[in-house]
Order: sequence, then structure tokens, then C-alpha cells
Amino acid sequence: MRDVTMIDQAQPAAGGLVTLQPEGWPAPKGYANGMMGRGRVVFVGGQIGWDSEGRFAEGMVGQIAQALRNILAVLATAGAGPQHIARLTWYVTDMEAYRANLKPLGRAYREVMGAHYPAMAVMRVVELVEREALVEIEATAMLPE
Repeated sequence: MRDVTMIDQAQPAAGGLVTLQPEGWPAPKGYANGMMGRGRVVFVGGQIGWDSEGRFAEGMVGQIAQALRNILAVLATAGAGPQHIARLTWYVTDMEAYRANLKPLGRAYREVMGAHYPAMAVMRVVELVEREALVEIEATAMLPE
């Protein structure tokens, strides 16, 4: 286990966050086991896959891409970008559709977020408030001091 001194000396990535990876653990694919940083915290409420006019994107992949763009729009008002995101929590209404679309989801994610992979969790929920929503994503970001 790394001690705190070693973690504090780690080189932060863009945005000032440090990825936490326990020694000997396999590298996660498309997410981080943990993130650490110092600064101002920004909490982004659950964003769904509709645009600024309330029109839903088509399908799970389209809605995820739009929800991520919506997160970035909220973060931009705080002067933040994808590199500042420390955590994403995804709520999907159809886990099988999510699993069946992992490759196109990965492409859509990278198109919107780049190669930044924060700590993430994905869970299935029975339904979301908006009936057409297939996904809702919350974000926690940290802007450097």
C-alpha cells in the first residue's frame, strides 16, 4: 500500500487530479479505481439525454453522449472541463442494452470526454423521472486551487 507522502508526490494529470491505482491491481478499462485532488468541488446533478430544447437523442448511445455533453455544459459555467471530473455515477434503465453497446458507448464517451476516465459506477434503475430517459448521469468535479 502506498503511503500518503507518496500519493502527494504523484504527478497530477490535466485538471490537477491524480488517479489512484493500488499496486498489483489490474488496470481498469474505461474508468479509474479512484481519483484525488485539491480545490473547489463542483457537483453536477443528474443529466439526461435531452438537448436544450427538451428533445431526446435517439437510443442509449445517443442519450449517453447527450447527457455527457450536458454535464460539460454545466461544468463550463464553473470554468471546468472533462479533465476536472473526479467521479461519474450512471443510472441506466436497461443494463442489457448498456452491455450490448459497450464499444459504441466507448467511442461516444471518448468523442465527448476525451481520454479522461474518472472513478465511475453504473447501476440499473427501474425508471427515471422523464419517461423517455434511458440514462441519467451525475458528476463530481474538482477545480485546482
